[in-house]
Amino acid sequence: MSLPRAKLVKNFPDCPVEATLTYLDGKWKGVILFHLMEGTLRFNELRRKLPAVTQRMLTKQLRELEESGLVSRTVYPVVPPRVEYAMTPLGMTLKPVIQALAAWGDDYVFCSPEGRRELRLASDGLRAPVAALEA
Repeated sequence: MSLPRAKLVKNFPDCPVEATLTYLDGKWKGVILFHLMEGTLRFNELRRKLPAVTQRMLTKQLRELEESGLVSRTVYPVVPPRVEYAMTPLGMTLKPVIQALAAWGDDYVFCSPEGRRELRLASDGLRAPVAALEA
Protein backbone atom coordinates (compact mmCIF):
# COMPACT_ATOMS: atom_id res chain seq x y z
CA MET A 1 0.00 0.00 0.00
CA SER A 2 1.44 3.36 -0.94
CA LEU A 3 2.02 5.84 1.83
CA PRO A 4 -0.02 8.77 0.44
CA ARG A 5 -3.26 6.78 0.20
CA ALA A 6 -2.62 5.22 3.60
CA LYS A 7 -2.49 8.74 5.04
CA LEU A 8 -5.77 9.60 3.31
CA VAL A 9 -7.55 6.65 4.91
CA LYS A 10 -6.70 8.07 8.34
CA ASN A 11 -8.44 11.31 7.28
CA PHE A 12 -11.59 9.47 6.12
CA PRO A 13 -11.92 6.46 8.45
CA ASP A 14 -15.57 5.78 7.59
CA CYS A 15 -15.16 5.78 3.81
CA PRO A 16 -15.41 2.23 2.41
CA VAL A 17 -14.43 3.40 -1.08
CA GLU A 18 -11.17 4.89 0.15
CA ALA A 19 -10.50 1.84 2.31
CA THR A 20 -11.06 -0.48 -0.67
CA LEU A 21 -8.84 1.61 -2.93
CA THR A 22 -5.94 1.15 -0.52
CA TYR A 23 -5.81 -2.47 -1.67
CA LEU A 24 -6.00 -1.56 -5.36
CA ASP A 25 -3.73 1.46 -5.10
CA GLY A 26 -0.91 1.25 -7.59
CA LYS A 27 -0.72 1.68 -11.33
CA TRP A 28 -0.58 -2.03 -12.08
CA LYS A 29 -2.63 -3.79 -9.39
CA GLY A 30 -5.97 -3.52 -11.17
CA VAL A 31 -4.45 -4.70 -14.43
CA ILE A 32 -2.70 -7.61 -12.70
CA LEU A 33 -5.98 -8.68 -11.11
CA PHE A 34 -7.76 -8.29 -14.46
CA HIS A 35 -5.34 -10.75 -16.09
CA LEU A 36 -5.38 -13.16 -13.14
CA MET A 37 -9.16 -13.40 -13.42
CA GLU A 38 -8.49 -15.56 -16.50
CA GLY A 39 -6.60 -18.04 -14.33
CA THR A 40 -3.19 -18.82 -12.90
CA LEU A 41 -0.23 -17.14 -14.60
CA ARG A 42 3.51 -17.45 -14.26
CA PHE A 43 5.57 -14.33 -13.61
CA ASN A 44 6.85 -14.04 -17.18
CA GLU A 45 3.35 -14.57 -18.59
CA LEU A 46 2.22 -11.57 -16.56
CA ARG A 47 5.21 -9.56 -17.79
CA ARG A 48 4.29 -10.31 -21.40
CA LYS A 49 0.75 -9.11 -20.76
CA LEU A 50 2.11 -5.88 -19.22
CA PRO A 51 4.99 -4.87 -21.50
CA ALA A 52 5.30 -1.36 -20.01
CA VAL A 53 5.88 -2.55 -16.42
CA THR A 54 9.40 -3.13 -15.10
CA GLN A 55 10.30 -6.41 -13.45
CA ARG A 56 10.94 -4.59 -10.18
CA MET A 57 7.55 -2.84 -10.21
CA LEU A 58 5.67 -6.01 -11.15
CA THR A 59 7.37 -7.86 -8.30
CA LYS A 60 6.51 -5.04 -5.87
CA GLN A 61 2.86 -4.91 -6.91
CA LEU A 62 2.51 -8.71 -6.75
CA ARG A 63 4.04 -8.78 -3.27
CA GLU A 64 1.59 -6.13 -2.07
CA LEU A 65 -1.35 -8.04 -3.56
CA GLU A 66 -0.07 -11.23 -1.92
CA GLU A 67 0.41 -9.46 1.42
CA SER A 68 -3.18 -8.20 1.31
CA GLY A 69 -4.47 -11.71 0.59
CA LEU A 70 -5.84 -10.97 -2.89
CA VAL A 71 -3.23 -13.03 -4.78
CA SER A 72 -1.50 -16.29 -3.92
CA ARG A 73 2.05 -17.15 -4.93
CA THR A 74 3.10 -20.76 -5.44
CA VAL A 75 6.77 -21.69 -5.84
CA TYR A 76 7.55 -25.09 -7.32
CA PRO A 77 10.88 -26.69 -6.30
CA VAL A 78 12.19 -27.33 -9.81
CA VAL A 79 15.16 -26.05 -11.76
CA PRO A 80 14.70 -23.40 -13.00
CA PRO A 81 12.27 -22.27 -10.29
CA ARG A 82 8.66 -21.95 -11.36
CA VAL A 83 6.45 -19.36 -9.66
CA GLU A 84 2.73 -19.05 -10.33
CA TYR A 85 0.27 -16.39 -9.27
CA ALA A 86 -3.47 -16.78 -8.86
CA MET A 87 -6.32 -14.84 -7.32
CA THR A 88 -7.37 -16.09 -3.90
CA PRO A 89 -11.03 -16.61 -3.04
CA LEU A 90 -10.92 -13.16 -1.42
CA GLY A 91 -9.39 -11.72 -4.59
CA MET A 92 -12.12 -13.32 -6.69
CA THR A 93 -14.69 -11.28 -4.77
CA LEU A 94 -13.26 -8.27 -6.64
CA LYS A 95 -14.10 -9.85 -10.01
CA PRO A 96 -17.42 -7.94 -10.45
CA VAL A 97 -15.66 -4.68 -9.56
CA ILE A 98 -12.88 -5.26 -12.09
CA GLN A 99 -15.37 -6.36 -14.75
CA ALA A 100 -17.37 -3.18 -14.12
CA LEU A 101 -14.22 -1.07 -14.54
CA ALA A 102 -13.41 -2.90 -17.78
CA ALA A 103 -16.93 -2.40 -19.10
CA TRP A 104 -16.85 1.30 -18.23
CA GLY A 105 -13.49 1.63 -19.99
CA ASP A 106 -14.85 -0.14 -23.08
CA ASP A 107 -17.80 2.25 -23.17
CA TYR A 108 -16.20 5.59 -22.29
CA VAL A 109 -12.41 5.56 -22.75
CA PHE A 110 -11.10 5.88 -26.29
CA CYS A 111 -7.47 5.72 -27.33
CA SER A 112 -6.34 7.50 -30.45
CA PRO A 113 -3.70 5.99 -32.76
CA GLU A 114 -1.23 8.51 -31.28
CA GLY A 115 -1.81 7.05 -27.83
CA ARG A 116 -3.91 9.91 -26.44
CA ARG A 117 -6.79 8.93 -24.20
CA GLU A 118 -10.18 10.58 -24.36
CA LEU A 119 -13.39 10.17 -22.40
CA ARG A 120 -16.66 10.21 -24.29
CA LEU A 121 -20.20 10.40 -23.03
CA ALA A 122 -22.08 7.62 -24.75
CA SER A 123 -25.38 9.55 -24.83
CA ASP A 124 -24.19 12.54 -26.83
CA GLY A 125 -20.90 11.48 -28.37
CA LEU A 126 -19.02 14.36 -26.72
CA ARG A 127 -15.30 13.84 -26.30
CA ALA A 128 -12.85 15.48 -23.94
CA PRO A 129 -9.17 14.80 -23.35
CA VAL A 130 -8.64 12.89 -20.12
CA ALA A 131 -6.31 15.62 -18.81
CA ALA A 132 -9.05 18.24 -19.25
CA LEU A 133 -11.53 16.13 -17.30
CA GLU A 134 -9.05 15.51 -14.48
CA ALA A 135 -8.54 19.26 -13.87
